[in-house]
This record gives sequence, structure tokens and C-alpha cells, in this order.
Amino acid sequence: MSEPVLVAGVGMTPFKKPGDNLPYPEMAAQAIRQALQDAGLAYSDVQDVYAGYVYGDSASGQRAVYEVGMTGVPVINVNNNCASGSTALYLARKAVANGSVDCALAVGFEQMPSGALKNYWDDRPDPLDRFNGVMDEVFGHPELPMAIRYFAAAGREHMDRYGTSLETFAKIRAKASRHAARNPLALFRKEVTEEEVMASSSLVPGTMTRLMACPPTCGAAAAVFVSKKFAQKMGLGTNVQVLAQSLVSDRPGTFDEKSGISVVGFDMTREAAHQVYKAAGVGPQDIDVCELHDCFAQNELLSYEGLGFCPVGEAQAFVEANGNTYGGAVVVNPSGGLLSKGHPLGATGLAQCYELTHQIRGSAEERQVEGARFALQHNAGLGGVTVVTLYGRAG
Repeated sequence: MSEPVLVAGVGMTPFKKPGDNLPYPEMAAQAIRQALQDAGLAYSDVQDVYAGYVYGDSASGQRAVYEVGMTGVPVINVNNNCASGSTALYLARKAVANGSVDCALAVGFEQMPSGALKNYWDDRPDPLDRFNGVMDEVFGHPELPMAIRYFAAAGREHMDRYGTSLETFAKIRAKASRHAARNPLALFRKEVTEEEVMASSSLVPGTMTRLMACPPTCGAAAAVFVSKKFAQKMGLGTNVQVLAQSLVSDRPGTFDEKSGISVVGFDMTREAAHQVYKAAGVGPQDIDVCELHDCFAQNELLSYEGLGFCPVGEAQAFVEANGNTYGGAVVVNPSGGLLSKGHPLGATGLAQCYELTHQIRGSAEERQVEGARFALQHNAGLGGVTVVTLYGRAG
């Protein structure tokens, strides 16, 4: 990145169940106004806008942004599955880094329907048809909802390869609930025990229970990115910098390896993390706090290994040693993560940015990770895309 990029402001709405939310333009406008106020800027200062969402018609970004202002600036709509918010963030950061603008806004929002994710276009090729073909070979169960099928397959593969227990996934979910209890913006704030997770209804017998899956959620989040010279010119008190970032897509091994773990993006996670660590000159051992893509407890466990927090095959020992929470090696998902906070697809990546910005600032209140210097964000989407972003204190 040629120009240092600072996070000037962040905003986020409380996440809600479908049907208990405001319409998407109102949620998005709330998050944008909060981010601008947090930055000490006006919408007229923004030169580019990137809007991430999945469940919405074309130009929903304009419909949302126009609630805040109509200044004629470019508004680019971004649809990249569950990583739509982080992709909007990536584009906004990149626009500032390459010097094309000094101030860019990224907003993500989702007004989701109830129930499991499903396709809405059945008269054309499915974007996941090649992924589905691998699933047919390695796991079967085509009757299952798509996301449950994929991540159950990946979790089962890890269990079979390394002896990982179902109780380990339950521990991850229980940890998420303890963290979310401190987050007033999370959907589920009630603590659950490992025993309650294990006793919840089975989605895939012996492999996944209902409480190991994140809920469909509605909400919005936004962030303002500025150049260092712009921050100085405007007198902004920014102290959070994007130190490195990587967005990667699949390689042939995703299909050739005949592995459920590869299909859900493990290789993308590992590659993106490697690129970020190399660019920033840090390693996984330097990360103090991480918001990662825990759409299922199974994916959180896989991500520990993909991000380098523990060696491949040793995630169960990492969980057993409480390496993933306060007092451990790295505090993972202090917000409660997708499992407890909720997963409004387009908003997720920017909600992660919201949390980590406050962690680096030291303003995360009850969730604060003491002395947080390096914060890692991981957001993935089947199909495929993975975005890894590293934040640190601005110099």
C-alpha cells in the first residue's frame, strides 16, 4: 500500500432477527451517520462509496446511501457472498491506498429472510455447482441446506483426520456466548454452557448441533477510511491504521483435493493470512485480538489453523488450553462472533472492523483486550473469497 490508510470512523446498528429490524435503508443510514460522526466528518467529505449486501436488488447501495446524502460521488454495489462487507472495505481501503481518493466510505447491510440460505435464481447455472460436485463425492447428504452441508462436511473431516471431538465445537460456541454477554449490539447475549450446546437439536447427527450454527440476522455497519495527509488536513484524531490486507479467491486444489475442508475455504484463509503477515512483518504470535468468520463453530476451529494460531491438526488442544479467549494466546471474537452476534451477510465484515477499531483504540469497554496492538480480521464467502485485514496503532 503506497499511502497509509487510517480508519477515521466506524458505526454499527444492533443486530436483529428477521422481522424485528428496520428496513435496510434505515439501518444503513444509521450506521453511516454513526461512522461519519465518529470520524468528525460530513458526508460531503466522502469521495467514494462501496456498499456490500447479498439479499437485495441492484442499486440497493444507492437507495441506502441517499438517505444520508446525494453528492454525485460514485456508489459501487458489492456482492461477494458472506464476504461482501469485507470486500467493500477492501475496495474503499484500496482507493485511499492508491491515492485515487482521500476519503472513502464502506457500508454493509442485510435485510435477511428467515431460515437457511438458499438460491433465488433457478433458471441458470448455480455458482456453487462445482463445489456441490465435490460435496456429492466426499460427504453426500444433498437433502441438507447448503451451508449446513458444507461446514458439517468440513467439521466431520477434521474429526476423522485428527480425532477432534464434538465437545470441542461446543466449547467454541459456549465461549462465543460468554463474549457476547458483554456486547450490547449482539443478537444473543445469554450465556450457554457446553452441555446446552451439546443438548440442542441435531442438524447433522454426531457432527453438528443447532447451537453450533449462526442465525440469519439483519443489521448494518460502516467505516470511513482516509489518507494520513487528509487526516492531518482535517485535524482528525485517528489512531487506527490498516497495516496490511489481502483478498484471495480459490485455486484448483479447492476441487482437486476432494476435501470438505478445502471446499469451505481453508486454503484461501491460509494464503491470505500468509500474505498479510509477510506484508506487515508480523506473525500469528503477534496478534492480540481477532474477529474471524465463525458462521459455524466448525469453521472457527478450522480458521485457528488457517490463520496460524496453532499447527494444523492441533486446534482441539488450542481450545482445551483456552488459547482462544481472554488470558490465552489470542482473544478470538470478543464481539461474540457470528455465532452470538449474528451474521447479516453484507454487514459482517464491517461489523468486524467496528469491533477491532474499538479494540485498537482501547474503547471496547467490557470487551477490551488489554494492551491490544495488532488486530486481525478474517471474513470468508463460499464461492469463493477470503479477506484478511490487519489493523494496528497508527504511527
